[in-house]
Amino acid sequence: MTSKTFLRNLLRVTILCVIASFVIAPLLATALGGFKTNAEIRTSAFGLPESWNFEFYNAIVSDPAFWRYLGNSLLISVSAVILTLLVGAAAAYVFAQIRFFGSRMLFSYLLLGLMFPFATAILPLFIQVRDIGLLDSYWSVILPQTAFGLSLAILLFRTFFEQLPRELFEAAYVDGCGYIRFFWRFTLPLSTPILATVGVFVFVQSWNNFLLPLVMLNSREAFTWPLGMMQFRGEFVTEWNRTLAFVTLTIMPAIVFFLAAQKYIVAGLTGGAVKG
Repeated sequence: MTSKTFLRNLLRVTILCVIASFVIAPLLATALGGFKTNAEIRTSAFGLPESWNFEFYNAIVSDPAFWRYLGNSLLISVSAVILTLLVGAAAAYVFAQIRFFGSRMLFSYLLLGLMFPFATAILPLFIQVRDIGLLDSYWSVILPQTAFGLSLAILLFRTFFEQLPRELFEAAYVDGCGYIRFFWRFTLPLSTPILATVGVFVFVQSWNNFLLPLVMLNSREAFTWPLGMMQFRGEFVTEWNRTLAFVTLTIMPAIVFFLAAQKYIVAGLTGGAVKG
């Protein structure tokens, strides 16, 4: 290894370590904050606690409300993922495999959703959801999240589907396989990487969504975990140690979901190559 190659690798590793520290440091401070007192958090946010206090973690885990918030978030996020994958993959399959008049214009119109700020639509969205009678229900959060996630999903799916071998469809068509059957029997099984990629994006976005549940949900029984976190914020005092312990426990499902699907994410973003 030459000195130039060594220095290049050293620089690359250093940059990656610096970038990773910006992600790991806040997560570490959040996890450690659940073991500290409020005074320790203010004086030493990134340091180890003087005494490891498991009181806050135990209190949250033993609270039925915590599991209710977690269950509500899981139900909403998984439902949004399933709907986005089904609708987004079907729509992208049409754009990738079928040529019809206005397809390019319609596809461009759908991509406008990537440039549309979510916050600007919250008021008309609230009025529309209220008028159709879905306010304060899980669907009032699931359907808008699905709609706003479709633009990116269709873009990623279409790029992936267009790189599937055209000969595969032609061979299946000769054997009497139509578009719908080919979609279920061949396209989706070959699209595991992009399905996992889109699923992770939608799940994490839905899991961390605060504004939409805040506007749409009124009853505490339907609250998601970001809304449940507000119970530790009083009028004059905020229980930061309980809040950080609550956040640490509630982001674990999203981290586990990401780690389980991470081997597919790079393949889904970079490719569409099919061996054989």
